[in-house]
Amino acid sequence: MSVYISTGGFKNLNFLETAKLFKKNGINNIELSGGAYTSDVKKKLHLVNKFANIQLHNYFPPPKKSFVLNLASLDEKIFRRSNKHIMDSIKLCSMLGKKYYSFHAGFLCDIKPNELGKKIKKKKIFPRNVCLAKFISRITNLSIKAKKLRVKLMIENNVLSSNNLKEFETNPFLMADPEECKYVLDNVPKNVGLLVDVAHVKISSKSLNFQAKRMFDLNSKRIFGYHLSDNDGLKDSNKSFNSNSWFWKYLKNDKKYYSIEVYNGDPKKLRRLQKLTIQKLI
Repeated sequence: MSVYISTGGFKNLNFLETAKLFKKNGINNIELSGGAYTSDVKKKLHLVNKFANIQLHNYFPPPKKSFVLNLASLDEKIFRRSNKHIMDSIKLCSMLGKKYYSFHAGFLCDIKPNELGKKIKKKKIFPRNVCLAKFISRITNLSIKAKKLRVKLMIENNVLSSNNLKEFETNPFLMADPEECKYVLDNVPKNVGLLVDVAHVKISSKSLNFQAKRMFDLNSKRIFGYHLSDNDGLKDSNKSFNSNSWFWKYLKNDKKYYSIEVYNGDPKKLRRLQKLTIQKLI
């Protein structure tokens, strides 16, 4: 079991700077996610890999020109860029000897980087059945390549807020509800699993009216890991959690991947959350 701390809350630092800051504060398990663009990624990754246990997540390494990863897009240019980013990250994982690479589920529309985590302005929605079929096909192709490189894939469940549901008058995201997560996982190879973001479950369960417990129960056999943070049930704010937080009773303690995705900018507090998580899972 490894409990990682995400670098996602340090958007103005590059991953090497954040990793050094974490190391200084006793954080040795690091999930590299986003951050400022930097050159010489391979060289810096090898350096970080010498003093920390790292994993790569979603929008890493951050590209020079921002875009939103969307493997379900019907825009060929966006799909190709998303596919290349994921494949490049899988190769980096293989190069570093890492067993997992995780990324977000797809969308039924193309979102701009500045819309992520916020209310998204209504736009054209692609047919769900078409996007779902393409997403599954593309995941399958990536998983075959990943397996050869000895890397397992994790898809993170999407978050649907009540504001976005009201704006679109439908669910514009894939894998926000338990049933669709299971459908996707049932139709992709076994080296692909679910990275359950508990904060996403909290919000989506309210907007889509399902019991949070169902996400964990229905997909229990395919859950590879968890993302941990909390919120008010309305906005994905990456707030802190405590020993009484709602999600502990649903977590299995036999997984290899747990990541704290709290954005409070204080490595010392993040280290305390890491210790708390280990205590709760033992």
